[in-house]
Amino acid sequence: MRRINIGLTDEQRQGVIELLNHDLADAYLLLVKTKKYHWDVIGPEFRTLHTLWEEHYQTLTENIDSIAERVRALGGYPVGTMEGFLKITSLKEHPNDIPLATQMVERLVEDHEQIIRNLREHIDNCSDDFHDEGTADFLTGLMEGHEEMAWMLRSFIEGQPVQPNGKQAQVDSRTAVGV
Repeated sequence: MRRINIGLTDEQRQGVIELLNHDLADAYLLLVKTKKYHWDVIGPEFRTLHTLWEEHYQTLTENIDSIAERVRALGGYPVGTMEGFLKITSLKEHPNDIPLATQMVERLVEDHEQIIRNLREHIDNCSDDFHDEGTADFLTGLMEGHEEMAWMLRSFIEGQPVQPNGKQAQVDSRTAVGV
């Protein structure tokens, strides 16, 4: 096999491949959870969440393919089994548990935020430790996508009124006498 000569040492490429495989495992578990919640959600917000999660799992599917292809472009092989994903993911499964819709949203927010934190660290590692600005840029794009998905999910459960100027409205929390 021809040696890869893209300006990175074998050690640098292997370091980046390891980071990408961790990101791949996280993305895959998040995909499975998002798809499961898409199937299981019930209640008054069914249609909204069902549709939102379909959009999210489609984006996650594209991201997963892009991560795996980035691993291949660097000369590595992506993790490709559930056993492999579960060994290296930073996310938690919730087997045999069908939570309420709001708890589903909260769990997905937590997962997206964990991935965002991981990606920030991996971006720094790619630049500082492995001198791979291409992968750092690639991961930045993934991070921005997760930030948007997390924002949409947080917006669903926060539900605070906002004034036209973008400031949070003051909510009168007093109750009437005798209530």
